[in-house]
Amino acid sequence: MSKLTLDDLNVEGKRILVRVDFNVPQDDAGHITDDTRIRAALPTLNDLLDRGASLVLMSHLGRPRGAVHEGLRLNAIRDRLEQLLGRSVQKVDDCVGSEVLAAARALKPGEVLLLENLRFHAEEEQNDPDFARSLAQLGDYYVNDAFGAAHRAHASTEGVAHYLKAAACRLLAKEIEVLGNALDNPERPFVAILGGAKVADKIGVIKNLLSKVDVLIIGGGMGWTFLKAKGLEVGDSLLDEGRIGLAAELM
Repeated sequence: MSKLTLDDLNVEGKRILVRVDFNVPQDDAGHITDDTRIRAALPTLNDLLDRGASLVLMSHLGRPRGAVHEGLRLNAIRDRLEQLLGRSVQKVDDCVGSEVLAAARALKPGEVLLLENLRFHAEEEQNDPDFARSLAQLGDYYVNDAFGAAHRAHASTEGVAHYLKAAACRLLAKEIEVLGNALDNPERPFVAILGGAKVADKIGVIKNLLSKVDVLIIGGGMGWTFLKAKGLEVGDSLLDEGRIGLAAELM
């Protein structure tokens, strides 16, 4: 696999900027109801810490749409991460700026810093180069551990890789290996199951898969649009009116 992984990095004494996926569900009181995504990051985080690195962790939570939303701060996530890692986790109230940079540069090997919600800044989803450059200043290397967000070209997933040596975590490397083998040399019949809420987010994936698979099964919210394109009656909440014609064309 022609991708850098954790094994290609000498991380001892280095600050590692890690994109994690801590977008976990919480109840109305702000309590985490499912910490699966936090636990999934532990192998990568522990690996880096055991090898003498310090960590700067960045994640989004929910959809604050470029504004500070008190209910979407990562305080509860920091508390749960401390419990799971068994060590102290520092947290700052922003993800860029002079105070954040000072906190990152003060880290010693074995220490962990969690940044505030990336999406409090509209520049994150816009993949703004200046914002990505500011994030990149926080680490010596960049590691992507957020498989669920890796398909989005945001500042923290794509932008920072232009400014730092970048590597895939254990999970992401395994996913690339498995998906690469499946797409390049699949066993037949080759069936793909694709979910998600929006047809627009998956157009490229669907078109690419159609040339490779024997069967493509559409599920999730975007299934409503394909059902409508077949002439069936569906509800409105998950229907993408503007993509009905495209859905018919793809079928």
